[in-house]
Amino acid sequence: MSRQRHNYKNLKIWKVGLEIAKEISDQIEKFPKHERYDLTSQMSRCSISIPSNISEGSARTDKSFNHFIDIALGSSFELGTQLLIAKHKKYIKQETVEGLEEKITEWQRMTMGFQNNLKF
Repeated sequence: MSRQRHNYKNLKIWKVGLEIAKEISDQIEKFPKHERYDLTSQMSRCSISIPSNISEGSARTDKSFNHFIDIALGSSFELGTQLLIAKHKKYIKQETVEGLEEKITEWQRMTMGFQNNLKF
């Protein structure tokens, strides 16, 4: 079993995940106040989960890190669904959704590639 640890601040998957979280944070500030405890909260938690699980898992063995990456990936797919709901409710513009979806998809691709290279 590999005992290698990763410095999360040097990982591109963490950096891009943090960018996604920041962009989501900026967008949900514009949502109606009545969504504060519903869609806004869900989107915030999902987006924050992405870089948070990368950083937490990076201090673990590769086997354990793999689990944290799975959680981050799950959050990214959940966030994609929530973006579509926000677009349906007209809280977010089509172009913005498309840009975020593209960034999330690219993050998922690079994260799965990173995950495939973990040694355990």
